[in-house]
Amino acid sequence: MSDVLARQQAIGSPSVPGMRPILYLIGLVLLSTAGMMIFPMAVDIYYANRDWQSFAVASGLSAVIGAGLLYGGRKSLNAGLTLRQAFLLTPLSWLSVAAVSALPFFFSDYGIVSRSAADSFFEAVSGITTTGATVISGLEQAPPGMLLWRSLLQWMGGIGIIATAIAILPALGIGGMQLFRTESSDRSEKVMPRVRQIATAIGSVYLGLTILAALVYWLAGMRPFDAIAHALTSIATGGYSTSDGSFGTWEANGIQWFAAAFMLSGSIPFVLYVRFLAGDRKALFDRQVRTMLGFLALVILLLGSWLALSGQYAVEPAFRHAAFNVVSVVTTTGYATADYMLWGNAAIGLFFGLMFVGGCTGSTSGGIKIFRFEVMAIMLKAHFLRLLYPRGVFPRSYGERSLDDEVVGSVVAFFAVFFLCYAALTIALMALDLDFLTSASGAVTALSNVGPGLGDIIGPAGNFGPLPDGAKWLLSLGMLLGRLELFTVLILFLPRFWRG
Repeated sequence: MSDVLARQQAIGSPSVPGMRPILYLIGLVLLSTAGMMIFPMAVDIYYANRDWQSFAVASGLSAVIGAGLLYGGRKSLNAGLTLRQAFLLTPLSWLSVAAVSALPFFFSDYGIVSRSAADSFFEAVSGITTTGATVISGLEQAPPGMLLWRSLLQWMGGIGIIATAIAILPALGIGGMQLFRTESSDRSEKVMPRVRQIATAIGSVYLGLTILAALVYWLAGMRPFDAIAHALTSIATGGYSTSDGSFGTWEANGIQWFAAAFMLSGSIPFVLYVRFLAGDRKALFDRQVRTMLGFLALVILLLGSWLALSGQYAVEPAFRHAAFNVVSVVTTTGYATADYMLWGNAAIGLFFGLMFVGGCTGSTSGGIKIFRFEVMAIMLKAHFLRLLYPRGVFPRSYGERSLDDEVVGSVVAFFAVFFLCYAALTIALMALDLDFLTSASGAVTALSNVGPGLGDIIGPAGNFGPLPDGAKWLLSLGMLLGRLELFTVLILFLPRFWRG
């Protein structure tokens, strides 16, 4: 991490974070975002859609802002970043990208989000955080450039959160993420001794899986444009679709089974792919992955059996819908093949609980994350054993690594803060006269970056468009909080953080 954070003595400095290196890095990110807008602009030009002008204006503004920040912060990274600068950089960079990414929606001629700041920002935040909640209906009639931009946002957000989870969050010691510091992993050092090499390898895997998904979707019957758009959002576990019916629009040739597999591939730590390709054939059987697959298999078996035995579906459709929608919610992708609100109260309760889970750390998935539930289970087991045997010694370990008090305390703090934020967001949404199910599911789907909520408004058959603007701003904040693991944002509200 030496190329990301300064030495420990610099980390301990009490001074207010210097802004020049932060502005420099944000400028680089904004210039990259401006460059990505060229692709949807070119698509709109190809299809003779005048919406290309919104991307031209947005790209120009983003480039000007990025270039200005780059110039203002030039020659400022020689000493690296302090801990406070890293804390400040992470939310500011994501917020800046979301703001400029909202410009094409705001300038668009498509009436759903055109000239609405709340709708445009909500759609952009949902995209860059790979949440997948949308305010847009009539997707089949939306400009192709807008559809591609939504998918590209999720694809960029997916690789962005992988980089953040590997290079930034472990060094900040957030929510137990220090357990996954690259420097402390012997296996990581044997595969790729330098962080930059790891990032390059992960980027190649990410791109390769995206291309594979696009080819499979195309061969299974999607139009090339739809195949590319869904490939971008499947690997990113984002969930944006080009159809209001999501994956319920496509059923032939096993495409829904393939989609479930690609969502799973995005929820696995990408470092494991690098180890696997480097020769470690057991890498993909990591503890987190085994736990997640076992959990998914159990839930799918129970739900699929219930759907078949209750007569709602025949056997194959029952297990297909169960597998797809369970995988979609647990991996926080947010696609749907059916309106599971119609499956009964038990199914609604099940999906509500699944929204909290999430995939593996180091993947594109959101949620609380599998490893945190594993750590909590280890802690509870040790606690119960101490109750039975007060003088016994019960070491806590996660795989080959010892769980020290710092990691344990960090995980406990994450759970506490997560549910405090969840309660606060739910109450705030209810204060806007939203019903309890909409408020409670909206809060968790935002914090866990799942996508659809529950209820008649924001359920799998609806969208977030009818919500009041205040709710959209609150949910946008929730999506950013959840994507950045809460503490990275909340710490900025401590007066001590800014005290010199």
